[in-house]
Amino acid sequence: MAASPNFYSLFSGCGGLDLGFHEAGFIPRLSVDLDEVALAVHKNHLNSPVQCVDLSISDPAIPASARIDVLLAGSPCQGFSTAGRRQVDDPRNDLLLVASRVAEKHRPKVVVAENVPGALAGEHRRYWEALHQSMRSLGYKTKDYLLNSADFGVAQNRRRVVMISWRTKFDEVEEPARKPPITLRDVLLDLEGLANHNPIELAPESKHLKIARRIKPGQKLTNSRAGESSVHTWDIPEVFGRTNKRQREVLSTILRLRRQERKRAYGDADPVATSMLVKMFGKDILDQLLKKGYLRVLGEYLDLTSTFNGKYRRPNLDGLSRTVDTRFGDYTSVLHPEEHRSFTVREAARIQGFPDKKIFEGTLKEQFRMIGNAVPPPMAFAIANSVRRLL
Repeated sequence: MAASPNFYSLFSGCGGLDLGFHEAGFIPRLSVDLDEVALAVHKNHLNSPVQCVDLSISDPAIPASARIDVLLAGSPCQGFSTAGRRQVDDPRNDLLLVASRVAEKHRPKVVVAENVPGALAGEHRRYWEALHQSMRSLGYKTKDYLLNSADFGVAQNRRRVVMISWRTKFDEVEEPARKPPITLRDVLLDLEGLANHNPIELAPESKHLKIARRIKPGQKLTNSRAGESSVHTWDIPEVFGRTNKRQREVLSTILRLRRQERKRAYGDADPVATSMLVKMFGKDILDQLLKKGYLRVLGEYLDLTSTFNGKYRRPNLDGLSRTVDTRFGDYTSVLHPEEHRSFTVREAARIQGFPDKKIFEGTLKEQFRMIGNAVPPPMAFAIANSVRRLL
């Protein structure tokens, strides 16, 4: 194309997907979202026109004469994510089809839809297939890509599924070009004095600090897993209460039995029958552990307390971060690799691949939410280069 191609963006948030396309030479024409705070951050950085629109009930105001080269749509993932409830009838799942609704009106040359891989699993797949069918009925070719941000120069494992739909002369779209891997050490450098970087150490002698001191890089607090990566509550007596060797043996055995004595067809562990445990260990020691708060009664069963999959996760500085989500600023969820604190907003932004010149505003909760909901710009940049070749 002689002129630089343009793009219009739906569910733009703070502009991770938009930024990647902008850096690849695309001109932003319009960014649409319901979050006014995120749109303000987006507009301040890219200086593109924005509209605050609830796309579940109305379409953005785009002139009928508008020429759209690329339509971007990173619809909400909460209904598809395995980290949530994954309700098939979650009304947010229907927002995936907004892309085809707008495409039918304005016929962009290319449409890029992005979501979590959970959109391909189980009953939820029907929404993704419906989008494929809708785009093909409009004359578009479609292709899916399963991508991980770690393959695009991002210090984070963040898997996403991307559907590219196009109605140009080309029969195939090229795979987005990968980049050499980087680590957290590469991105957590030279942060002093930057905007959005305000480290706050955990309060002295607080229970959170005591827990953090026991969590090494690559470890997490959990009573549902064993192995070197798992620290159990009974390993931190200064917070959760002292136990003797025999009591710890009982707790470790129950941890193992939870995964062996299965009763349900879902989940990865179940409580253990009280009668079985009484036969194995006797009632007295079980009563002791109940009194200490290490066990709980569930009808005719006993279960460990604190059976969450993992809290206070501390990544390794020479490795990758787990997915940056909206709770990334909560130290009970994720700890800094070396310091006893949570990540700062700027650190989360660096891990996502945002440049330091992008300033985040709003409350801390709002800032972490918009960063956690964003597409990493370097991954978006790679997608944009593949899309550009279609034009």
